[in-house]
Amino acid sequence: TKACNNKKCINPCIGACGPSARCEVINHSPICSCPPGQTGDPFQGCHDLPPPPRDPIVITDPCNPSPCGPNSQCRNIGDNPVCSCIESYIGSPPNCRPECTINADCPTQQACVNNKCIDPCPGSCGSGAECYVISHSITCQCPTGYEGNPFVQCILIKHEPINACEPSPCGANAICREQNGAGSGRCIDEYLGD
Repeated sequence: TKACNNKKCINPCIGACGPSARCEVINHSPICSCPPGQTGDPFQGCHDLPPPPRDPIVITDPCNPSPCGPNSQCRNIGDNPVCSCIESYIGSPPNCRPECTINADCPTQQACVNNKCIDPCPGSCGSGAECYVISHSITCQCPTGYEGNPFVQCILIKHEPINACEPSPCGANAICREQNGAGSGRCIDEYLGD
């Protein structure tokens, strides 16, 4: 543990290491090192190790990434993901789908419009027309007593008053006279008969 020089023995660790460093003499040479729990250059000085970094508190969102599938939404309730279909979609996640994509997805009296089964009649026919849905398609027609283009407008048919004496139901040499909607005849002057 000591080195001898000029017949004098001295401790080789004195002044060889930095502050807080340990010194060991091996084969008459000083060996410097930092003690456990410290770090640094043992010839310049040792210092305490920094405390280990704490594991960061990670707040996880169970909805990111979403476990719900397409056309669905995820809500975080009590740190649990709760899945539901988005508005206008039906089914259960992950199988959310629109109500319809083609007419055949709807009842026959409805049509698929913007992925919804609806009555296609409102606004489809002209004024005064009647609308019917047959196999997903609309049929417009004017009601009885009306005429016109059912896709534009239906108007009431105007009937001219009926004259029961035109054409005359009476025979030759007779005059027809209308009474209570019926025609009756009489012979002209100077003629007799029925």
